[in-house]
Amino acid sequence: MGERLRRVTRRGVRLLRADDPETGWLVRIVLSALLVWALLYLTPAGTGVRPVLAAGLACWAVFLVADRRWPRLARGGLALAALLPATVAGVPDNASALIYLYGALFTFVLLPRMPLRAILALTGGVVAVLLTGLWLAGRGPTAMLTQPALIVILVLFSLHRREYRLRAEQTALLLEQTSRTQQAQARAAALDERTRIARELHDVLAHSLGALGVQLEVAEAQLTEQGDVAGAAERIRRARRLASDGLVEARSAVAALRTDVPPLPRALGDLVAGHRADHAATVTLRTEGKPRGLPSGAEVSLLRTAREALTNAARHAPAAPVTVALDYRRAAVRLTVDNPAPDLPESRPDLVGSGPGPTGSRPGAGGHGLTGARERIALVGGTLEAGVVDGAWRVTAEVPA
Repeated sequence: MGERLRRVTRRGVRLLRADDPETGWLVRIVLSALLVWALLYLTPAGTGVRPVLAAGLACWAVFLVADRRWPRLARGGLALAALLPATVAGVPDNASALIYLYGALFTFVLLPRMPLRAILALTGGVVAVLLTGLWLAGRGPTAMLTQPALIVILVLFSLHRREYRLRAEQTALLLEQTSRTQQAQARAAALDERTRIARELHDVLAHSLGALGVQLEVAEAQLTEQGDVAGAAERIRRARRLASDGLVEARSAVAALRTDVPPLPRALGDLVAGHRADHAATVTLRTEGKPRGLPSGAEVSLLRTAREALTNAARHAPAAPVTVALDYRRAAVRLTVDNPAPDLPESRPDLVGSGPGPTGSRPGAGGHGLTGARERIALVGGTLEAGVVDGAWRVTAEVPA
């Protein structure tokens, strides 16, 4: 029993909180009790006022019953509940008629979604009927001025309050829509980031495992079919290097998933410092222009391109000096990596980018590393070129700012 009472109490509290504080059911119940009390105890006897107010109370009851299911009928009943008391408001010592008039009229004005023309029409009709009743009752000019003026002032105040409520509701709705939009954008950004990380992992694993499988397959053929132990050992050593490189790339991709991407100049500085320590090479980093934020996909693509270029430089031109330049231009950000150009035998296609490169580049089959970097750059709307320029091997990546 106690638990049921608590549930009923909680439900009642929720209903009261959700109820309109000005035209909700609690206000209507209190106002209905006030109208009944005014009809029974405030209406002067023997003046013909009570039947008119009883008709007004009936119209108020029609409004209460029909409000949700038949809104036009409800509004018509409420309008009559305001007009009928105005016909007898001029009777002396008749406060009950004014209670009926004010209660019905201001409920009509404050109703949500009530057209303004209907409010003005009812207000004009009430004032006209009230003036006619006051004139027929022989009331003086003071009453004929003050009572209509009081109604007009209170209606204007109610309209101001109604406009404030409408704006508050629109603001709340706009805030809710903005919140939903921000949540949708956050979900879309998270999906984009997950897609980027998935692409990074796929590129790393597909390239590393694919190349590793090819090397092991060739080594197996050399051992079983040709008996070439030295060639097979070289293939196995190459497979081991591929596995090591793939592990490094996979760890980098996982690190990108677990941590935020730092600003590009700082990330490049960390990459250059690590390359110096690992390969005992001279690497110079130069930043031009005013650094500014880029989309995370563009920053990660440039960073991966720089890593791939430094890895190729260490593999094919060890201990040679490398220059990394980051240029913030007005409409784009360009990354350039230069190092002395090694010999380009056909056995090293990974040094040559696919497609036409800059002036002096040598065309050839695209390597997996630079091909993957080119694809990442293309996904963010940029371009990548690689080739020999003025005796140096140059990798140039550019993304829109």
